[in-house]
Amino acid sequence: MQCEFEMTDLGRLSYFLGFEFKTSKASIMMHQQKYIGELLKRFQMIDCNIASNPSETNVKLDEWNNEEKVESTEVKQIVGSLRYLCNNKPNICFAVSIISRFMNDPRKSHLTTAKRILRYVKGTLKFCMLFPAANKEREAELEGYSDSDWCGDRMDMRSTSSYLFKFNGDAISWCTKKQPVTALSSCEVEYIAGTFAACQAIWLDNVMKELNCEVKKPLKL
Repeated sequence: MQCEFEMTDLGRLSYFLGFEFKTSKASIMMHQQKYIGELLKRFQMIDCNIASNPSETNVKLDEWNNEEKVESTEVKQIVGSLRYLCNNKPNICFAVSIISRFMNDPRKSHLTTAKRILRYVKGTLKFCMLFPAANKEREAELEGYSDSDWCGDRMDMRSTSSYLFKFNGDAISWCTKKQPVTALSSCEVEYIAGTFAACQAIWLDNVMKELNCEVKKPLKL
């Protein structure tokens, strides 16, 4: 690459844009412990209690026009910070995508939900993304998972799709997104979510081909 571009070799990657890396012969670990610590300190959550999950089970948020309003700036700052954290923590993507819908006119329950995600993040501070060294004897395999809720948004009754893809067992791509149409049944919701994931699978397969890395066929979804 140095023959083609003007660049400087700074050695092994250890810190970049809030991401920290630890490299060994067996693996690469990626985490954001420093960023999370600064995040908890910024929003005065250093001494908060730990939550076991990012959101309460089956919680349905609404605009709650009759509920007490809160400062929108704080909610926007929390959500914006959490959205950047999603790059390293796929397990908070769904909760963050839900709370993102109420940033313009947040209520007390929305702020509580956002802070619950921070409480969960504090409990998983030492969790990291692990990328083991390549095994040349193992055939490259790409597998994906998709899921959705049904009519999770009480305002327009639309559902949310999610997918996560693993390459040789390591998470490499994930997304949570509100569906563009209103599904009429739980079966239709799953078809839409499956299509959403299948499009990503095809794109990832093409990327693998460009990298001269053929994956095992058929792709598992």
